[in-house]
Amino acid sequence: MDATTTPATQVATVKLLIGGQFVESKTTEWRDIVNPATQEVLAKVPFATQAEVDAAVASAKEAFKTWRKTPIGARARIFLKYQQLIRENMAELAAILTAEQGKTLPDAEGDVFRGLEVVEHATNIGNLQLGELANNVANGVDTYTLLQPLGVCAGITPFNFPAMIPLWMFPMAIVTGNTFVLKPSEQDPMVTMRLCELALEAGIPAGVLNVVHGGEAVVNAICDHKDIKAISFVGSTKVGTHVYHRASQSGKRVQCMMGAKNHAIVMPDANKEQTLNALAGASFGAAGQRCMAVSVAVLVGEAQKWVPDLVAKAKTLKVGAGTEKGVDVGPLVSCAAYERVNSLIERGVADGATLALDGRKPTVPGYEKGNFVGPTVFADVKPGMTIYDQEIFGPVLCLANAESIDEAIELINANPNGNGTAIFTQSGAAARRFQEDIDVGQVGINVPIPVPVPMFSFTGSRGSKLGDLGPYGKQVIMFYTQTKTVTERWFDDDTAHGLNTTISLR
Repeated sequence: MDATTTPATQVATVKLLIGGQFVESKTTEWRDIVNPATQEVLAKVPFATQAEVDAAVASAKEAFKTWRKTPIGARARIFLKYQQLIRENMAELAAILTAEQGKTLPDAEGDVFRGLEVVEHATNIGNLQLGELANNVANGVDTYTLLQPLGVCAGITPFNFPAMIPLWMFPMAIVTGNTFVLKPSEQDPMVTMRLCELALEAGIPAGVLNVVHGGEAVVNAICDHKDIKAISFVGSTKVGTHVYHRASQSGKRVQCMMGAKNHAIVMPDANKEQTLNALAGASFGAAGQRCMAVSVAVLVGEAQKWVPDLVAKAKTLKVGAGTEKGVDVGPLVSCAAYERVNSLIERGVADGATLALDGRKPTVPGYEKGNFVGPTVFADVKPGMTIYDQEIFGPVLCLANAESIDEAIELINANPNGNGTAIFTQSGAAARRFQEDIDVGQVGINVPIPVPVPMFSFTGSRGSKLGDLGPYGKQVIMFYTQTKTVTERWFDDDTAHGLNTTISLR
């Protein structure tokens, strides 16, 4: 376990949120929250006890009794207030996020803003949570559907987007009438907790939103708890697969957005400068710690000559602490992540890939203890190499070669993951063929990171997703509600109907 057992007295402690109160955990297990640029300990986060998890769920279960009957307009107005508070506190939220996660301040604001868009979408719940009606399906008989909340739902979120992904989850769950138990990443929970403070300030009632912290034991407690009806997860494939199977066996509804190996096809006719900018930004932004990052570029035909140009573009990016002006690539989130990425770069060299740009051990004055890896480019990468087969989750771009669009599509479709993919071309015919034939859930055409806006749903596929329904958008309304079908007939006082032993309605 990553938790330590040092007393939580020297620095601030992150609290649990149970029943509308921020409470100190009684656990003996704590983990340091560390600034990845400086190794400064910012706070300590508790690994909650089983009793504390039970208390959070019990609080949510009790609150559901009244929250589920709260008028839909009242729910919407809370989130109208919430989006206002997030906007007013954007700079503070971004600063907290950068300190604990490492990404640049502009990227941190983007993290918050993409979550804010989902909050804004939640305010439209009056149009989203509508049922259907069929009048006179039989003589005097109407049938209609109700989209009713499930009960207590839970969310488990990763370290790389500690604002956006919690905001994918609890606003949509709560606005549809459910109550929620959130487990943020234990690596960077502080910005999540500030968002929860603002949610309470916006008017979310006590018990409707609860937060517990921890690692594997808390995840398993959430998966097993009999009173939790649905779980949303974003994180690694290993943990997501575990959560899906364990929670499903406990009878829960589960959605798991997991790992990826996102490819982008570069056609020879692509706009060169725009494509190079897009690839560099999508591969090295956020230090490559995005599940939707472009980690493999497939260079088709003459585009294989662009490797020196791509390396030159990557060299223009500045590596440094996220708080410094002009920085493009911040540190990796932890020392463990730093060691893993460096070891994978070493493995790429050993496997025979061409190290066109080595980003290891960059010089960052004033931040010598930071977890920095600069933009790294491998050419001549092939399936079977570790750097191709594994998700690196660092600022490392692999370049593979293909002689035709057919060969490139075949390469991508053979990969087990299906989170996102893109093509760069000026040919409408090539783009249309790509979007039709590619077996990946989210497709970009001259867009490197095709994460949909909240009116649509996140639609990763294959090995990148377990569960039929994605986060936010229309699909998540179905995930967080159950459809109840009502068939009704009303009789006038003078209407007589005889005995009917058949199943037909007349």
